[in-house]
Amino acid sequence: GIDRWSILGESFGGFCVVTYLSFFPEALREAFMSGGLPPIARPTDDVYRRTYPRVLDRCRRYYDRYPDDRERVLEIHRRIGEGSIVLPAGDQLTSRRFRQLGLMLGMSDGAERLHAIVELAPDSPAFLHDVDAGVGFSRNPLFAVIHEACYADGCVTGWSAERLLPAELDDPVLFTGEHVYPWMFEDYASLRPLREAAELLANHSWPRLYDEDRLAVNDVPVAAAIYADDMYVDRALSEETAGRIRNLRGWLTNEYEHNGLHADGGRILDRLIALARG
Repeated sequence: GIDRWSILGESFGGFCVVTYLSFFPEALREAFMSGGLPPIARPTDDVYRRTYPRVLDRCRRYYDRYPDDRERVLEIHRRIGEGSIVLPAGDQLTSRRFRQLGLMLGMSDGAERLHAIVELAPDSPAFLHDVDAGVGFSRNPLFAVIHEACYADGCVTGWSAERLLPAELDDPVLFTGEHVYPWMFEDYASLRPLREAAELLANHSWPRLYDEDRLAVNDVPVAAAIYADDMYVDRALSEETAGRIRNLRGWLTNEYEHNGLHADGGRILDRLIALARG
C-alpha cells in the first residue's frame, strides 16, 4: 500500500540509490546517501588510480602513529614465511592476505583496530581469530566476487585492482585497502568454490548501471554526505557525480571517515533529512 518511500544508502548502498534514481524514481519520495556516490560513465581503472595513493598515505600515517609496529609487521611476515601461522578455519596465512587488513584503515577506528591485532603475539588465539575475522571476505563472499563490478558502469573490470597495483606496495610492511585480487580465490578456502564465477564476472562486459539523462532531470529530493578524506570512495569522482544529479544537495565534510553513518548516525541522518527537505 506504499506508493513512494524514502531510502538511505551507505557506501555500496549509495550506488544502489543512484541506480534506483536512474530507473525507478517514481517510487521514491526522497533519497539519502552517505559515502556512496558512484562514478558515472568512467572505467573502473579511474577508481583505483585515485584510491591507491590514498591507501599509501594511510599506511604512512599509520606508521607515524605506531612506529614500533613496523618491526612487529616484519616479524609477522617472517613467521608467515616459515609457514607457522595457520588460521582457525585451517587456512595457511599468506603475507598478501595479512596485508589486506589495511582495509580497516578507511574507518574512523581502523588504525586502532589494526594496531591492536599487530600488537598481539602471532601464535596467540587472539591474533589468529582477529586476522581471520579482520576483513570479512569469508563471511561475505559476495564482497569479493562482485566488488569491482559495482564500479563497472558499462565496461569490463578485468581485475582492475590487480593491474593497477602500484610498485610502492611491493614493500611488505605496507597494507592494501578495499581491493580484490584473483589470488584471493586461492588463499581463502571459503572463496575457492567461487573462483570460476569471479573470473567470469571480471571479464564480463557490464551494461550501464545508471541513466545519465534521467539523473539530469531528476525531481526526487536527494541529499548526499561526501567524506573529503574517504579512502574507498573518491571525493573528486563523488563531486563529479553530484553535479550530474539534478535536485541533489551535497554535504562535503572532513569530520568523518567512510563509516560516518556508523560513527555518528543520528547527526548525519538529521543533516541529510534537513538538506533534502530544505
